Amino acid sequence: MSSGTKTTSRAVLLLSTAFVAVSVFGQTARLDREASAELGRQFETAEALYEALTEEAGGGQRLEWDNLPAWSGIYTRGRGRLNFDPDRPADMLTTAKLTPEYQARFEETLRLREQGIEYDPLSYCQPPGFPRWITEPNLREFVVTPDQTWFLNELANDIRRVYTDGREHTPVEDRYPLYNGDSIGFWDGHRLIVHTNQLMEGIYQRAHPNHSDQIETVEIWQQVDDRNIDVDLWVYDPPSLLEPWYTRQTYTKLTDPEKRLRIRYWNCSENQNNSTFITEEGATQFTDFSFTTEDDE
Repeated sequence: MSSGTKTTSRAVLLLSTAFVAVSVFGQTARLDREASAELGRQFETAEALYEALTEEAGGGQRLEWDNLPAWSGIYTRGRGRLNFDPDRPADMLTTAKLTPEYQARFEETLRLREQGIEYDPLSYCQPPGFPRWITEPNLREFVVTPDQTWFLNELANDIRRVYTDGREHTPVEDRYPLYNGDSIGFWDGHRLIVHTNQLMEGIYQRAHPNHSDQIETVEIWQQVDDRNIDVDLWVYDPPSLLEPWYTRQTYTKLTDPEKRLRIRYWNCSENQNNSTFITEEGATQFTDFSFTTEDDE
């Protein structure tokens, strides 16, 4: 083990002393926001943070069918609306610390938006991709098995698969950018720790900064009470970020005593109002948008 690895591992362990037990769910509470952000800043890469968390957990564990976390049900985004950082102060455009190049690109995005010029890949039925997946407000399900955990988002039938069977990432020579990347993880009690790489460039959300295809993330998912699942997320992207961008997300289980809620197949081109085109200014716009159907005419 290198001295650098020892140093970073000790840093994680020192910060871990701030965790306290949550008796109801037998898990651990998280660090506060600033301590969590500082944890990310201690590591140059997402991979280094993930490796340190793996070491802290003694390599993690594989769940068995009789001790899976109770994450069943239909969920939706609990707070933050479409903000990638739900805790963003109202007077801040973003809490991300951007490099000069990406700060200029972000300011240009906002300038064009004020003129009604805004391009969104969702207008062309493209998946939101990750990490934008985090922000979407549609219905979600979490399917946990010993070897994989599936994160299902109703929007664009978007599914993330986290492999927890001990496999490594795709070999470097076989990698290419994917909408949701490649995610591996392990369990530490009922906390799911995830590392994602192999992502496409994209946007975090409308009126948000761009990110490059060098982006990687670390997530810690856990149930915090009988209705809410939280995820602590660290984003690393050297071309666009001066330091890791930390956020905390919440997903809330919807009340459904009659079991009427369903996640249904999403086809974004199923009606004429979803037909779009790119304007000369570079925005996306609907084609012949209407609130009527042929039967109404």
